[in-house]
Amino acid sequence: MWFEKMSRQKTDEEIVSFFVANFVLCNDPESLWIGEIINEGEKRFSLWKKRTQSLSYVFKEEIEKLFSENSMEDLFTIKNGSHPRLLKIFLQGNLSLETMVILDSIFGYRKNFDKKLDDPIWKFVSMRIAKYFPFIHIDVFKYKKILKEIVL
Repeated sequence: MWFEKMSRQKTDEEIVSFFVANFVLCNDPESLWIGEIINEGEKRFSLWKKRTQSLSYVFKEEIEKLFSENSMEDLFTIKNGSHPRLLKIFLQGNLSLETMVILDSIFGYRKNFDKKLDDPIWKFVSMRIAKYFPFIHIDVFKYKKILKEIVL
């Protein structure tokens, strides 16, 4: 009944975005159930829309903080199979999944991490990055320009 009601309220594109938002913003997407989507779904959806509509601003703010505290080498270096600094910052909640996707679009770091890290935490994050990529529209040139302004 809930799905039918929702199909009357939203377009097909909005429904896809609604579910993407809920999978991206929930704490444990593997255990997400319909009751949680019904109760928290609209709130997550509006937060996600707000963040994706201001994605270049969010990216710029996160990148400024990221590179003010870390060097490029420190962020992407894997030492003795331990998590790279970029992943640690993401897991601490100081970097959004969108920024991780954008950085992967620019640098392609995920393939390197996949080869060097045999870790369930990284595998889960890598899978989320790969699955989320088709749902956000990234102008790579625009984000490269923002990154270049901040780093240089």
